[in-house]
Amino acid sequence: MEIFELAAELGKKLKQDARIARLDAARAAYEADEKIMSLSMEYAVQQQALQQEAAKEERDDALIESLNARVEEIYNEIVALPAYTELEAAQNEVTELMNSVNNTINAQMMGEEPNGCTHDCSTCGGCH
Repeated sequence: MEIFELAAELGKKLKQDARIARLDAARAAYEADEKIMSLSMEYAVQQQALQQEAAKEERDDALIESLNARVEEIYNEIVALPAYTELEAAQNEVTELMNSVNNTINAQMMGEEPNGCTHDCSTCGGCH
């Protein structure tokens, strides 16, 4: 089998993994969450206003401070919402999966065990 055929097969197998399904569901829930979408739009508007005010020659520092505070408040609201925290957790889980897959591929290319000791402690996930 050619390398790209193998990669396509791997991609299909990964798509069947529960972690990928969780990420897909979390992404759909995030995008369907009206509160997140509303806050995201407000966040973008406030960010734009902040950038415009900061770019002015005679800027209003009190307004900048107020806009900064509101941007931070909106951000904190978004990251506290369940749809956001689920999406973040699912993304982290998939990142971990992909790192493991890449480590396994690299280990096979280099002729090493995926979790083998390299005697270089900076590459280690912990002693056995």
